Amino acid sequence: MTVLPLVELVNVTKRFGKITALNRINLSVEDGEYLCILGPTGAGKTTLLRLIAGLLEPDEGEIYIEGRKVNKVPPEERNAAYMFQNYALFPHMNVWRNVSFGPIIKEWNQKRINDVTSEVLEMVRLGERKNAYPHELSGGMQQRVALARGIASGARILLLDEPFGALDARLRVNLRTHLKSLVKDQRLTAIHVTHDQEEALMVSDRIAILREGRIEQIGSPQEIYTNPKSIFTISFVGGANFFEGVVSRVNEFGSEIELRGGLRIHVSDRSRNVGERVVVAVRREHISLGKSRRRGFNNLLGEIEDVMFVGGSMEYMIKLENDMTLFSRILLKGSSTPLRRGEIVIISFHPRECRIFEYPRRGLLKEIEAI
Repeated sequence: MTVLPLVELVNVTKRFGKITALNRINLSVEDGEYLCILGPTGAGKTTLLRLIAGLLEPDEGEIYIEGRKVNKVPPEERNAAYMFQNYALFPHMNVWRNVSFGPIIKEWNQKRINDVTSEVLEMVRLGERKNAYPHELSGGMQQRVALARGIASGARILLLDEPFGALDARLRVNLRTHLKSLVKDQRLTAIHVTHDQEEALMVSDRIAILREGRIEQIGSPQEIYTNPKSIFTISFVGGANFFEGVVSRVNEFGSEIELRGGLRIHVSDRSRNVGERVVVAVRREHISLGKSRRRGFNNLLGEIEDVMFVGGSMEYMIKLENDMTLFSRILLKGSSTPLRRGEIVIISFHPRECRIFEYPRRGLLKEIEAI
């Protein structure tokens, strides 16, 4: 027996005047899945979420929920709860009335309304604040009230539009884990829109990278991070150093790339042709710094131009002999002494840690542009 996706978009296109916000989107979300839609500002993330919610209608394509086409179905009949970026709590209602609003509108009996509202408020640890009004709550508490309202509605699908966008950094981290646990415990399906790549990596079962109205890549957080399919994806998720060059040799061991200024590096990939212009990407954490060459590694000479402390690691900015700048992130270990600005170092990275891409037609800077 074939199991249908809980939510499915087939060739969905949405335009606003001459602007195509979404272009032939195909996306399936399984029952119980936590999917993050990740992309920069203007990628079409909120438009996609509003289409699923029924707040917008597609110009082309079909949207299915629970196997039923819902293109003309109103929001209240889609079994989905939309959590707005600003939470959209009713300011004149206390917490209890905000959370019980959905069940009341659906005309549930009073006992069921009371039971569900009490249970959900305890779930989000706000039972003792049921008589408080939104303006009396912190940002984190307001976020939990909005989440409780969505769960209490009885909807199977939570549509979350930048749910942590208005919160401070510490509270965002604390609530990410809580939100995912809540969704999994209640056997809900969540579609979560964010521009924060760390957030997407932490909470999702799968990530869909959205860029300029198209899905760039979709996969598990580990797959997106370790096997990016495009220059944009590796740049937007985690960041990387980029080497522009030309393939000068290909053999059974890999490829040799000639960089500006006559520098050469080796990559394990053998899929490109001699003479082809390419971009090689290497993540910052894969670049080590030292005083001696490492056997089997690419080894380049450089000077440390800046040193930055970023919690449990040090980040170094290094200028190579050909004036190219790259970055290295080194995990702090015990009593290790950080390198200093002005030191000459050997930059090493293994050929298998290099990702090679065709040089983009519109240029590298335009390709990695996030806005």
